[in-house]
Parts: sequence; C-alpha cells; structure tokens
Amino acid sequence: MAHVVIIGGGFAGVWSAAGAALARERANRDADLHITLVAPNEHLVLRPRLYEPEPDLAKVELSGVLEPIGVDHLRASVSTIDTGRRVVVADGAEIGYDRLVLAAGSKLAGPQGLPGAERLFDIDTLDGARRLTDHLRDREDYSAVVVGAGFVGLEAATELAARGRVLLVDRSRVVGHQLGPGPREEIEAALDSLGVERRLSTTVTEVGDGYAVLSDGTRVEADAVVWSVGMRASELTRQVGGELDHLGRVPVDRRLRALPEVFVAGDTAAAPFDAEHTVMQACQHASPMGKVAGYNAAADLLGVPLRDFTPGPYVTCLDLGGAGAIFTRGWDRRVMASGAEGKEVKKRINQHIHPPVGDASKILAAADSVYLELPFFPRDEEESAPAA
Repeated sequence: MAHVVIIGGGFAGVWSAAGAALARERANRDADLHITLVAPNEHLVLRPRLYEPEPDLAKVELSGVLEPIGVDHLRASVSTIDTGRRVVVADGAEIGYDRLVLAAGSKLAGPQGLPGAERLFDIDTLDGARRLTDHLRDREDYSAVVVGAGFVGLEAATELAARGRVLLVDRSRVVGHQLGPGPREEIEAALDSLGVERRLSTTVTEVGDGYAVLSDGTRVEADAVVWSVGMRASELTRQVGGELDHLGRVPVDRRLRALPEVFVAGDTAAAPFDAEHTVMQACQHASPMGKVAGYNAAADLLGVPLRDFTPGPYVTCLDLGGAGAIFTRGWDRRVMASGAEGKEVKKRINQHIHPPVGDASKILAAADSVYLELPFFPRDEEESAPAA
C-alpha cells in the first residue's frame, strides 16, 4: 500500500492531510493509499490568535479533523529525513514513505548572547502565550517592553496596552518597517491613542528581574519583556533542500514539489507568489499551500492530475487592540478598512481560519476550495480574497 507521510500539525500540515484525503477520494481507491500525519501535539494551534488574552481558546483538536477523513495521527517529533531511503525518523522509529509533505512550520528566532534571555516571553507557541498570560494575569498596572515592531510585536503591544504601560522597541527607524508605508499612518495613530511609547533605532541589551536595559544605556521598568523578532523555517528543511532562502525555506515549483518524492508547504516552502515576491510565512498562504501539496502528493501516486499553486490576492489584517484593526490589500498594503470596521474583518478572519471538525464532507469540501470569495472582505472591483 502506498504511503503519504506529512510532517507538521499546523495549518499547512492539517490541510495537507485533508488535500491528500481529497485526492484519495477522487481516485476512488481508498484501500491503496495510507496517509499519516506526524506531529507531537494533539492540537492545531491557531498562532495568528495567540496575541489574544486567552490563548487556550486558540486551538483545535487534530482528531476532529483527521479521524473523519481517515488520516492517522502519529504523535511524535521527526528528527531525520532520509530522502535517499525515503524514510523519516520520528522519536527513534523509522517510517517509510512513497511521498512526503514537509509542513513543519517555523519558529521564533531567539536572541544570541543576550544577558537574561531566559527571562524573555513570547507569543510564538501556545505554551509561550500561556506563560505570558499567567505571568500578567493578576497585575492591574504592569509595565511591558515589546521587542520588535513588526506584525507580531504590534499585535502584542496593542493588546497588552489595554491593561498596562507598554514600550515598543525596534532597531528600525520606523514602526512596521516590513509592512511598508501604506498602513503606517494608521498604525502610528493607533499607538498614540493607546499610549504605547516607542524607542526606535534601539534594541534590548539586557533583561533583568523587573527591568530591561536598552542599547542607548537606558534602564526601564519591565514586568515582562516580550521578544517578537524574526522567524525561521524548521531546521528539517536542511535535510530536504540544497540552497535555502534567507528564511531557511525550501524552493519549490508551481506544484510545491522540491524533490521527486517530496512536496513542501507552509512556512517551510519558498513558493513563488509572482515574478517579484515569494509567499509570506502566514496562514493565508500556509492553508492553500497545504491543500495543494497534500493533494499533489497523493495524486502523484494515484494517477490523478496534479494542481498548480496559484495564490490569491495578498491581504493583511493587523489587530491593534483597543484601537481596532487595519485591513490592507496588495503588496503595497493599501488600507481598505481600519478602526472598528477593520476590527470586524479581523474577527471574521479569526473565526474563518478554524477548520471544520467532525464532518468529512465539510472537511473535504474545504480542502477543495483553495480560494473562496468572502463577503466580509472589503475588496477592489476585480479582485477576490483568499479563503485562508
């Protein structure tokens, strides 16, 4: 029996499993293909929601998605991918595959040599978000330093500002440097309205008990220092790809194939978006990539035509706590909605990223709908928004 193995239990991994199950159903050869998802945890963690005050709400049981569509879940961590032998090693056991989907995600790149780094908090993982929430839960007026004024740092800072004093620190001369100038005026106005102080062209050089030291020598009070700088693809990519991109991702073709028997999706894949851009490490790209990569891995074995990955219009939706949110479209990030209207879009997106559970027909239908027109997206006349 042919075997598709999927590494990773995030958005790309879960939707790879559903995509593979969809291809199996279309081939009408259920007995000929076994699908296994390998991930150590029992939940899909909705990382785009971990800035919220109750991070335990940001998870979905994997069994609710995988069991109805006939996908096995092996709770283990993969340490080795042997592409020559077509074997992965998970918690010391070898698992053979005929096709592999690498969807192992990314992780926060921690600081190197920072004194007191063990005192840092983050919202990169569910455990990290829980630790920060528990640390601040009973404090009515805390002080927090957020390092990194990018997407994650801005969401963390504006949420924390609801209950405490926040200092936002970034090496760049502007907030949201990677977001470009499009939404910057609205972001600055939101930070001003929430009382979030900024120190730009600055970083943290030491984290102590109740304080942080900045690169200009200033010592500031800090009940918590939250690190949100830099993402790197899983190091498993080094065992698949030769030359990786600057984020450690594996280059793939339009069908998300990296090697004859290996497909890559989500934060581990450097897939072309257009002639000038590669996809972002975000769920709006990870979910459709997973659907395509998993489908193609199974289709390649079952004689079903493969799909091309054709990304939908690029959008961003940045939560700004009590100041609402900003919804943008295009790589120049034109602001389409802000404030309360933007917040409503963000809430609906956060609801929409939950996969259906318990119903095979709904799960497979969602796997087939790589992009879907959604009425709650403000849009340009000739554009439609991605489903995930």
